[in-house]
Amino acid sequence: MQPFASYILRKYYEATGWNEDNLYSNLTRSSNAILDFQVPRGLHFHVSKSPNTVFKTTYSLNALPNLNGSLGYIFTSCDLGLTSSADVALHEITQHFKVYDLPRSPEPRPEVWLAGERVDQRYYLMYGRLYVPTGRLDALYSTRLGTSWQLVAAAISEQKQLGSNKAKGRRSDAVDHSNILLNLQHDRGKWCTEYTLSVVDGLCGARLLYNFGKKAGDDYVAGESRRERRVDEEEAMDGGLKGRISAGAELYFSAKEKSGGISTAVRFTTVPELGTSESEGYMSSAASQPPTTVTAVMNPILGHFSAAYASQVSQDLAVCSRFDFNAYSYESEWTIGAEWWVRKQIKEEPPALELSSRRTEDLQGVMKARISTNYVSHVTFNVDEHPQIR
Repeated sequence: MQPFASYILRKYYEATGWNEDNLYSNLTRSSNAILDFQVPRGLHFHVSKSPNTVFKTTYSLNALPNLNGSLGYIFTSCDLGLTSSADVALHEITQHFKVYDLPRSPEPRPEVWLAGERVDQRYYLMYGRLYVPTGRLDALYSTRLGTSWQLVAAAISEQKQLGSNKAKGRRSDAVDHSNILLNLQHDRGKWCTEYTLSVVDGLCGARLLYNFGKKAGDDYVAGESRRERRVDEEEAMDGGLKGRISAGAELYFSAKEKSGGISTAVRFTTVPELGTSESEGYMSSAASQPPTTVTAVMNPILGHFSAAYASQVSQDLAVCSRFDFNAYSYESEWTIGAEWWVRKQIKEEPPALELSSRRTEDLQGVMKARISTNYVSHVTFNVDEHPQIR
């Protein structure tokens, strides 16, 4: 399940109209949700609360194998519209396979005027978490610099002791793992760029993602454009998947290591049909094609190539296959995984008008499994009971 901070950050982007899916760094998110899940180890307790509309707190305690914990605070400049945990659907707090909507331009901030002056504030989010007993401190600050510009600053403050010298009665020097990462995003809907800077090692990079075809708001109609057919025109052959293509590239250089790198990627994804709920990760029985995502990522300097295919074969089952290969070492890895949603047994079928809401309300749990040529299989199962406890 998603951490509370990740859930709040996603709700913040939704409330401010920022499309986090239109980023090169999130190009393979659909396949990663099925294959790269984390299996919990030990015993963990998490408690989160929102005392008011703009302030949130979260606490965690890990009892096994080691006793440690953390406490975090989140402050936002706008109301995120959070509800009680009993009203939160399971798919909203779980990383799952999803076909994303058409790219759209970021929504501008509503203007608020008072006595002839604009008084509306800039969107921002502040997050901090302190870990005990290590004393590690994580911080995140996100703000909108304009309609299409966003700045994200992340910082880590951590010092690790290498040991103690009992003979001399003094402790050895600590290793400082602190760092500051700046990320500037420019989203225009059709294309999006990212500029990244890591302060400690002097790593800087740039990313670009371009979406071919139309974007949301361009009077899009699912399938081919509707027009009158000529008398002598032949029937078009049905078959194949209808979707859109996105391509991007990344360039980075480290001043400390005196080295750089480049990567390029391409993605094909089916277009959500009108009247269906593919964008929520569910396939309607009336859908003409299964939600599918195909990605390919290549790093020519390192010789790494990765290709993934993910598809939702039924309303409750999504499968994914990924192949990784290195041209220099000839090492390869093949990973397959599946995601299966468990639903409650309903004796009486609800009316057709309530079918859309039933897809999210009768979810009881989700089970994920993966197996690879390099490691044994992993299985995780998230259960959702009522009332929900987060």
